[in-house]
Amino acid sequence: MKKVLLGFAFISLLVSTSAAQGQEMTHVEYSEQVPADDQDREVLYRRALDWTENHFAYGPKTDLTFDPAAGTVRVMGTGKVKPVTPGGKEQVQAVRFTFTFRTTAKGYDYSVGAFQVAPDPKKPAELIPMADYLTQLAAEKASSRTFNERRVTAQANALASEVAMSFRSYMNSIPAGAEGTVGLPATDQD
Repeated sequence: MKKVLLGFAFISLLVSTSAAQGQEMTHVEYSEQVPADDQDREVLYRRALDWTENHFAYGPKTDLTFDPAAGTVRVMGTGKVKPVTPGGKEQVQAVRFTFTFRTTAKGYDYSVGAFQVAPDPKKPAELIPMADYLTQLAAEKASSRTFNERRVTAQANALASEVAMSFRSYMNSIPAGAEGTVGLPATDQD
């Protein structure tokens, strides 16, 4: 009886683990809420807009929209993922994602998500959601050898983290004059 219960517990654990992994694989996003009580909302907004207009390195970028009154910025960027063929050759495929920034009462939040894949390089405008693409990869016959759904998920998550790290680095390097609270005011003592 103990062996039966132990076997049942082990199978239940495997089923729940694989279900959790399946849900994890389809979700590709990075988001963060950043407290910045000492920063003016307009300074944060202008800084984020400057990054998307002049320092956003994930092009071609499209659909740049911004609203100064709401303190929001949104842009679509491009990256790539590289699933492999059953023979082990990498196939480069374009991915599109959305970067969204919003000022809040206590700072700002931003996210990198809404990933879409162009599965046919000859038709880059035909995009499918990342979750659907990962499902297709998992259903392929060679999936047990290529692990493409895991590979692509990891690559897309790495891209989201890279975009987020670039943005945070830029936001954290606000020039001293823009902060208004760093250092002492200059005085003229002649």
